[in-house]
Amino acid sequence: MANPIQHVVIIVKENHTFDNYFGTFAGANGVTLPQAPDPLTTDPRHDHVAWLAGDGVRMQYKQQDIETYWTYAQQYTLCDNYFTDVASQSEPNHLHTFAAYSPVIDNTSNGRNYQPQPPFDIPSLPAVLEAAGHTWRDYADSNASYFPSVKALAGSSAIVPASQFLTDVAAGALPAVSWLFAPSGLSEHPGGTKPAIAPGMKWTAERVQAIARSQLWATTAIFITWDDWGGWYDHVPPPLAQRWTGGGPTGYAGSQFRYGNRVPCLVISPYARTAVNHDFFSHASLVKFCLRLFGLTPWAVPALASGDPSGDLWSCFDFTAPPRLGVPGAQLAAATPPVRRKTAT
Repeated sequence: MANPIQHVVIIVKENHTFDNYFGTFAGANGVTLPQAPDPLTTDPRHDHVAWLAGDGVRMQYKQQDIETYWTYAQQYTLCDNYFTDVASQSEPNHLHTFAAYSPVIDNTSNGRNYQPQPPFDIPSLPAVLEAAGHTWRDYADSNASYFPSVKALAGSSAIVPASQFLTDVAAGALPAVSWLFAPSGLSEHPGGTKPAIAPGMKWTAERVQAIARSQLWATTAIFITWDDWGGWYDHVPPPLAQRWTGGGPTGYAGSQFRYGNRVPCLVISPYARTAVNHDFFSHASLVKFCLRLFGLTPWAVPALASGDPSGDLWSCFDFTAPPRLGVPGAQLAAATPPVRRKTAT
């Protein structure tokens, strides 16, 4: 049968490890840590210097703090073996969510002359989609995403404000692939005087609910992930797949570049399994899923090479089962005890 998915929505939030959000989730590979406050008024350092120096802030949010995300995890798929691609912060990891590659190890700035500066002349999934006649859109306010850092994408009419997302959903006009980034204050990024987790989660849930109540729901797959570790602890050491070949501060040369720490990934769709998926994934897996879905040819980067360890997220779905078209929500989670199973590798 033809694959029913026509729309992929990738929601990228910020700065939380798997243990920080789902460390106590039943059936997942996690650990129990002390309670984290909301807001966390400091922003833990989380560049490659910090990653090399230590193991992060050992605190976590509990089920009552992120109840909606736990409901999604109970109803759909939670990936507990999903890693950031770069052992550092936002920019290199954002690039992996749509280019499966990064020429930088830290966020770019004038003082970081040990790495290239944007715009980057690199291939990307949006460019490949467009060349094959598929649509895409980056829903992000200014400075919320790194699509403009790629030379071929800078200035594209497909880069639109985040507020346009709900308008497009209501019109049934989502593109084949959407990337969605929260406005300032709603990304769940720590380091402020107001709660970040609760309002950020509410913003995400409103967009999931809008899709689920629309004509698009039966043909949509939603992925929710967090861009980097944010300086929080995670007990699973990331495997080494690639070393940094550039320069930088002391310790950078030859240090671990790929992978970085685990972050959560939720897969929400009428075709998503009800499971904790233990298969190995990373941000580049989002690109791999879209390449497989639309029958596109990968470009020559390490993360898309034959034999790369991260999977394509296909095992999170059962496309042979009848679609579960109910709207995600706490009521359904309470009425239907979650079924736990490990997916086939």
